[in-house]
Amino acid sequence: MAEERPSYEAAREELVEVVRRLETGGSTLEESLALWERGEQLATICQEWLDGARARLDTALAADRTDQSAT
Repeated sequence: MAEERPSYEAAREELVEVVRRLETGGSTLEESLALWERGEQLATICQEWLDGARARLDTALAADRTDQSAT
């Protein structure tokens, strides 16, 4: 079963925790690698959310410009 994609806020919060744990140290190499990989996944998820938001904003702004030029 596919894992549900977290919201931007949830992914960002988990990413902050992953970074904190990596910076604190004390993890084994295996744990550190797993944390790094999860951090990469979370960073990608956050970037996808931001890219989607930017695309929606660009679309709305373009539509607004079109509406204004039609009047």
